[in-house]
Amino acid sequence: MSFDPEAGVTVFEPERAEPGYWVGCPGVLRDEGRHLLTYRRRRPRGAAGTERGWRCAIAVSDDGLAFEDVWAVEKGELGTPSMERFSLYRRLDGVYQLYLSYVDPADGRWRIDVAEAAAPDGFDVAARRPVFTAAATGTEGVKDPRVVRTADGRLVMLVSAARAALSDEDRERAHATADIHNTGLSDSVSALAESADDGTTWKWRGTVFAPGTGWDRWAARLNSVVETGGGYLGFYDGEADHTRNYEEKTGLAWSSDLLGWKRLTPDGPAVASASGTGSVRYVDAVPQDGGRVRLYYEMTRADGAHELRTLELSSEEVGRWAP
Repeated sequence: MSFDPEAGVTVFEPERAEPGYWVGCPGVLRDEGRHLLTYRRRRPRGAAGTERGWRCAIAVSDDGLAFEDVWAVEKGELGTPSMERFSLYRRLDGVYQLYLSYVDPADGRWRIDVAEAAAPDGFDVAARRPVFTAAATGTEGVKDPRVVRTADGRLVMLVSAARAALSDEDRERAHATADIHNTGLSDSVSALAESADDGTTWKWRGTVFAPGTGWDRWAARLNSVVETGGGYLGFYDGEADHTRNYEEKTGLAWSSDLLGWKRLTPDGPAVASASGTGSVRYVDAVPQDGGRVRLYYEMTRADGAHELRTLELSSEEVGRWAP
């Protein structure tokens, strides 16, 4: 695959050219010719009152390159220390659903809720309802949803989960910072959920993709899939240990059913940048007309900040990775 992250077009830049200032976590819905993008802005720990994931937004584009915000939420509206990836889906009846991931202020663990609206600019987060919590899934946190309707009509949700077996003492320590992924007390796995009623309710299927034994032995977080060659090509974030949290690189995996996955890049990441830490993460693969695929991703720059970029690939370039 000819995926050179440095060749991508910048969609959004961070507020400042400094470490800890990020814009990314992209998720894109193709909707009646438009690209509807969800993304997050983050400030460094210690930025009083606005640290970490402080703002998430929905932006609209006609060409997939130039985006304009139409809706946004700040973390104070959820009473949360931080927000991360959101996911936008349009039900078959036309209703828009916005899946939110944020730290539950009640227990310091990541959770996923959903809000509904008639249009992408109409969401009221006060009317959101729970989808998945750590307690309900038997995990130490669930976040970064990506809702996908497959060609055969399945509605699935990819979820990043914190997997751990903790004592009461370790659990208190793990959630003291409101981000267990910083502590080394868990690993980061991918889980799957399915909905048989178009997003009204969800069934938790559990872990489908776990860390490997090499470069991705701490994290294996599926971000998006592309249907190709009779199966699913998955883009995932991987890293060797928790000290690289926030600076993951991109691996590739393959599945025939979204439940069982085979690594295509076991010996090292498929994609890394030449800038800063080399991190390329949260790759969202969005099919385009003519069989092409547009990738949206968060990338670390030489100054330590993260920006959101996009790059289009041909169907042939994507298909070369299918086994």
